[in-house]
This record gives sequence, structure tokens and C-alpha cells, in this order.
Amino acid sequence: MSAIGHALAIAGSMTWEILWALILGFFLSAVVQAVVRRSTIVRLLGDDRPRTLLIATGMGIASSSCSYAAVALARSLFRKGASFTAAMAFEIASTNLVIELGIVLTLLMGWQFTAAEFVGGPIMIVVVALAFRLFLRERLLRDARAQAERGIAGSMEGHAAMDMAVQRQGSFWRRLLSGEAFTAVSHVFVMEWAAILRDLIVGLLIAGAVAAWVPDSFWRHFFLTGHPLAAALWGPLVGPLVAVVSFVCSIGNVPLAAVLWNGGISFGGVIAFIFGDLIILPIINIYRKYYGLRMALFITGVFYAAMVIAGYLVELIFGVAGLIPRERRATVMEEHIAWNYTTWLNLAFLLLAAVLLVRFVRTGGIPMLKMMGGSPEGDDTAHHGSP
Repeated sequence: MSAIGHALAIAGSMTWEILWALILGFFLSAVVQAVVRRSTIVRLLGDDRPRTLLIATGMGIASSSCSYAAVALARSLFRKGASFTAAMAFEIASTNLVIELGIVLTLLMGWQFTAAEFVGGPIMIVVVALAFRLFLRERLLRDARAQAERGIAGSMEGHAAMDMAVQRQGSFWRRLLSGEAFTAVSHVFVMEWAAILRDLIVGLLIAGAVAAWVPDSFWRHFFLTGHPLAAALWGPLVGPLVAVVSFVCSIGNVPLAAVLWNGGISFGGVIAFIFGDLIILPIINIYRKYYGLRMALFITGVFYAAMVIAGYLVELIFGVAGLIPRERRATVMEEHIAWNYTTWLNLAFLLLAAVLLVRFVRTGGIPMLKMMGGSPEGDDTAHHGSP
């Protein structure tokens, strides 16, 4: 019981440390999603030119951070006419380049990791785009499209299908400051929390258990910390594989990334691990349902290779620039809650969350929660009405 209490105390401390940052990140993400219409995204992603992929990346950054919803939304975009490469670029960005992930990375691990994430993400997208252009055959793509058109359900289909952007006309600021936008922001905010809550809780519990129960000596041996060159080569190779077996995705893998960093994984290995949330076993199975077994294996192989390459290049770039932290002091080991600026920020942002939750409930949000895992056939059928 003492060991379990120790793990739960660490998990609770990490939760308190990142709570305000999560609320802020999801609020900013909700504001962006409230004014970006889904139809606009589809219209802009019809090919795989560099400009289109840049737009797909930008749209992904402004989108959901739930890996399951991102995968479902990418399939929805593909079915509606977006190129497969652009849809995958959108998926990668909407999971690994979102605002809330960057904030939590900075808070737990340091700004260098946030910078590395936003350098490594575009590298991964470029590698994936090049691999698709070189190795993706038309027949495989045609079979994948036919499978996608069958509309087999994966996970978070209802959430991905809902276009909750403001529908009224007018300038950006006029729409953003309207009562309809207040409703839209509250709905996106609450549903984003509902989408990632499971992974976030599981990730924090796993991170707490690993930090409390796995001795540092194990990680030092596993990550080859006594051999700097071998560790730099080994980290990006093994990072995504650790993610695969951890089953944790979305922002939930950041606390575990902090534990792995303290344990000795290389800088590039941390980034490759965080990217690995798109090839965990449940998501590979969803790829199989969406696109067929052969395309699922192709996506998994290309994504893994891109994660490894991005990890190596991040290690090289940040090493040459002298930006890799010398000390491994990610915030995971404290077991108490202090009355400090973190507490004040948590109280302030919890108040903001409460205001949005009340608006969500009063504007018919509860029935929408029940639709989050619903049929993919409801693409873009959910819109906000007047407040």
C-alpha cells in the first residue's frame, strides 16, 4: 500500500503541476476551432503540393489534440476529397503540434522540448510526404479509399464528425466576440477534455508508477547512458516502441516522457517517443479498419521511420546549437502541493473552466457528449445554433 500511495502521490503532484496549463491550452485551441470551419479545411487540402501540406500542418495545429479524434478526422477529410498525404499531415500536426502539448512540455520538461517538438513535427511530415510520393502505389491508395468509403467505425467518430465552428457571417473578430462563439468555445473545450481525459489519467498513473517503482539503474542500462554515442543512436529507435507498448497517446504521454528523460533516454529519443502516440496498438487497429491491413502496415512503417529520422535530426540540430539540457530535472518527483504561483494559476483557470462548463450544460452540450463515439456517417452534421 505504501508503494501504491507513493505512485499516486507523484501522479497527483504532476496533475496539479500541469492543470492550469492544460486548461489554458484547451481554451486557446477551442477559440481557434470555434472560428475555423471544417468546410474550409477540406477545400484547401485537395493535393499534396508543399503549399497544401503547409496549410494542412497549420490547420492541424489549430485542431484537436486527441489522437483518436485526429485519426478519425483525417479519414473524414480523405473521404471528402482531401489528398491522403495532406490528411496524414493534418493528423500528425493535430496530435503532435498543438498548443496544449507545447505548454505542458514547457512546464514539465523545459522550453527546449517544446522547441524540439515544433522542429521535429515538420521534419516528420516532410519525411512522410516524401515516403508516400516514392513508395505509395496507386493501387494501394485506391484500395484504401474503397475501404475508407465503407465508413467502419473506429474511435471518437462522433467527436471528429462534429463541426462546432461559428456559422454566422462577418469578420473574424465579430464572430469570435459573439454569443454563438461563447457557446462554440464552451462546447469544444468540454468535449476536448472528454476526448483526452482517459489517456491523460492513464498516462499520469503510468508515469507515477514508473517514477515510483522502476529504479534509475534500470533506465540507465536500458538507455545505454554510459555510452553517449550509442545512447543517441538507440533513443530514437526505441522511443516509439516504448510508446507502442505503453498504450498512452495524446497529451497523456508527456508525463511518461518526463520520467524517461530523467531515466536517461536521449533528447531525440524523447521526441520520437512523443510522436509514437500515432502508432500505438489500438490506433494501428483503427488504421486497419479505416484503410485495410496493407495500408495500416504501410502507414505504421512509414510513421515509425519518420519518427526515428525526426528524432535523429532533432538530436543533431539541438546538439550542434547547444540547446540540449545538461541536467535531467523534469518535474515528476515531487509528492506535495505547495501554496505557490501554480496553485493561484490553477484556481484562476479552474474558475474559467467552470464558466465554460456551465455554458456547455446550459446550451445543450450534454446530449453531444453521448454522441462522441457515434457513427462516422454523421460527418459535419453537428453545428451550433444561436446562443
